[in-house]
Amino acid sequence: MHVRLNLVTADPAKLYDVVDYVRHDVRAMLEGRPGNMGMSLLVNDPLGIAIVESYWFSGDAMRESEHSVAASRAQAVRRGAATVSVERFVVASSTRTRRPEAGAGVRLTRVEGDAKAVDRIATAYEDIALPWLTDTDGFCGATLYEDRATGRGIRQTYWRDPVALSASRGAAAGVRAEVVAAADGSIRALEEYSLVFTSGWPE
Repeated sequence: MHVRLNLVTADPAKLYDVVDYVRHDVRAMLEGRPGNMGMSLLVNDPLGIAIVESYWFSGDAMRESEHSVAASRAQAVRRGAATVSVERFVVASSTRTRRPEAGAGVRLTRVEGDAKAVDRIATAYEDIALPWLTDTDGFCGATLYEDRATGRGIRQTYWRDPVALSASRGAAAGVRAEVVAAADGSIRALEEYSLVFTSGWPE
């Protein structure tokens, strides 16, 4: 499976103009495209940031949707005084213990390593992080996205609510350190969001 991430940075006062547009217009358009397997929308209200994720059965299906998505991005920019950047990944791993609901907390960790060591990074994540995650109160699920050409990736964890997300921060820091040490990688950024909706889940 493939995933396309659109990072929207908007005027915080206009963020929900963008959110409403994605929730009602973009969602209907994308979920009707061949090969689409659902979407997720994440927001950081204070900073005016939204991440729109769309899941695709194949790279070809994702590429064939690009023209339609480009028009939606332009509309989002106009509505939110926004900028949009796009990333594309392969879904390397996915785990879910319960379906996250609207308002769930989401932690997004951007990682980087040797492009030749992508499999080693994924293995370290599954061996070290997942056992801890699945035993932690409030955990809903995790996805691991990889770009094999660059060695960059995203680890995304879903938590029952902001309280559970906050409570996991200390232990998560230690787990991150173990994973990057085992895989000889590095952390590029750490971000936290609230889930607006998810209509699919990578398998």
